Amino acid sequence: MADGAHDDRTETLERLYRASFAPLLSYVRKLTLGDTARAEDIVQEAMVRAWQHMDELSLTQETARPWLFTVARRIVIDQLRAKASRPVEVQVDVAEFWPVTDDGIDRALDALEVQYALAGLPAHHRDVLVNLYLREQTTEETALAMGIPQGTVKSRAYHALRTARRTMAHAGPDRNQASTSCVPAASAVKAANPG
Repeated sequence: MADGAHDDRTETLERLYRASFAPLLSYVRKLTLGDTARAEDIVQEAMVRAWQHMDELSLTQETARPWLFTVARRIVIDQLRAKASRPVEVQVDVAEFWPVTDDGIDRALDALEVQYALAGLPAHHRDVLVNLYLREQTTEETALAMGIPQGTVKSRAYHALRTARRTMAHAGPDRNQASTSCVPAASAVKAANPG
């Protein structure tokens, strides 16, 4: 690689790092339940991957940021899977007394899939689902809160659920492919659910 091309790549990566580090770290910190050290490692790994694939993906500052969010989310999911797939080492005599516990990995992965499915919906569909399911409002209460007819609430809920199910089913057994959306779902849900 020529020195000029190497300098351009370095400069592009530095600009990308300065522009994306803080929001990416904040997003990953939420995914790692506040584990800052782990979040920093994941952001660093995402940046390394950006460096490695910058030319083949033609990453620019505009295209790289969504790509980085997707890569970071997939790293988190891969780490959860790796942790879940390692057997717990216990002695045979202790194993029969070992309590059965739910480690929450499946719930965490399900929650990520639901959040990204919600984030991919149009705002008017997402708002209906937030009112009906997160705020536990009736169809009538949702219609009053949104200023739309009850029939519209029912129609939007039907189409939103169908789209969300299709998004989640598209992933199939490979949960890592649940969404190619890069919008942090938590912020999309919070925006739709300010109360």
